[in-house]
Amino acid sequence: MLVILGFAMIAVFMVLIMTKKLTPVLALIIVPTVFGLFAGAGLGIGDMVMDSMKSMTSTAALLMFAIIYFGLMIDVGLFDPLVKFILRKLGNDPAKVVLGTAILAAAVSLDGDGSTTFILTTAAMLPVYLRLKMSPVVLTCVAGLANGTMNILPWGGPTARAATALKIDVNDVFVPMIPSLVAGLVVVFAFSWLLGLQERNRLRATAPEIWGVPDTAEEFDGGTSAGASGTGASGTGRGRKGGNPGGAAPAGGSVAILERTETLVDEHDSAMADTALDPNRSTLRPKLFWFNLALTVAVMVVLVANVIPLPFVFMVGAAIALLVNFPKVKDQGAQLIAHAPSIVAVVSMVMAAAVLTGVLKGTGMVEAMSAWLVQIIPTSMGPFMAVITGVLSIPMTFFMSNDAFYFGVLPVLSETAAHYGVGAADMARASITGQPFHLQSPLVPAILLLVSLAKVDLGDHHKKVLWRTAVISLVMLGVGMLTGAIGIG
Repeated sequence: MLVILGFAMIAVFMVLIMTKKLTPVLALIIVPTVFGLFAGAGLGIGDMVMDSMKSMTSTAALLMFAIIYFGLMIDVGLFDPLVKFILRKLGNDPAKVVLGTAILAAAVSLDGDGSTTFILTTAAMLPVYLRLKMSPVVLTCVAGLANGTMNILPWGGPTARAATALKIDVNDVFVPMIPSLVAGLVVVFAFSWLLGLQERNRLRATAPEIWGVPDTAEEFDGGTSAGASGTGASGTGRGRKGGNPGGAAPAGGSVAILERTETLVDEHDSAMADTALDPNRSTLRPKLFWFNLALTVAVMVVLVANVIPLPFVFMVGAAIALLVNFPKVKDQGAQLIAHAPSIVAVVSMVMAAAVLTGVLKGTGMVEAMSAWLVQIIPTSMGPFMAVITGVLSIPMTFFMSNDAFYFGVLPVLSETAAHYGVGAADMARASITGQPFHLQSPLVPAILLLVSLAKVDLGDHHKKVLWRTAVISLVMLGVGMLTGAIGIG
């Protein structure tokens, strides 16, 4: 019964948020509560949730003050010069912008911390996406793909957990998987380029006055002009939640993107009026640019060095930034209020996630689901236990923590595999191939930070990213089999 309830709860939760019947916060609270009561939790469900929530408080503090800090830095104009530089280098081509996002996210992911990666990637690239009227959902998708793939680095966490759980050297797990990592990154960059091409075509169709000039209005949307359909400069192309591609670019009437560079980079134009990138916004602090830059670099250095708890780093950073940039108490309060919607969205989601994790663990659903999966594997499939583990790691690490999977499930699977001649190292390597998919889980605080900073709906992010991460995970698993890193007994 616990197995059925566990899988049913997960399925209902995913359907509700992806079909937008409920917001993620409500789904994270209501669905586990109902299923937890069916599982017999009774009044004890409150203690389950509270125990789970205790581990979430530092994460909530980190996300809250990180949002305040980087929101403030965007407001005061710290990233405006970077936006102009990127626009000049990438030529305003959406395909190059998206590919550049993937490369940046992969490079920053070398530090092994997802939150840092998403903070830096979003801070650098979100203003570019908004200025070019690109969908932020593409940004979160590409950043998620790159960071999830790079998460198998030894210092990223999962590889070390797998090695520790099976008592083997971490290098024996990671080094043979380098070809799989390279293959995964190739797929990430391929997906990024294709997403960039889709954005290029969508923008040409939805904002022809900027991205292309058709020969006739009828060349768009089967005869409906962009202006008539309401998807011009301030419509779909500018929306923060993206949308479906508006169609292909006209065959012979579009002006080359590079020819529009001077229009989009001109700081005196009104393209970004009344937005976070308004060149005339009252919050700009050009005289404090070097101070803000030095403060941000200092925050990043301390962040990467990991010598002080991350929540406290951003608390102090946000306090200093507010005090220097906005000395008046009234202005400080206004800044906090300005970023309150983003803060409420992400912190409430983190707290709500404690309901799901608390019910899964407290009712015994996680243990029951794991044991059931081990039991249903036929004896004839024993020699393929490493491959099976790799496939199972995709959904299982999405719906449970890495600790639960690597310390609770993997040892059981590995013990079973040993009877069929499958080594522990093979099992460990296979188990980390699901990490690209795992990083998109609503139980991962970093992904909540990413979608909150980009102001993207989690359901929209999942629609675009989940199947792509599943493909990357399977490619990594397949390459591991081809190279012999993941063997068959």
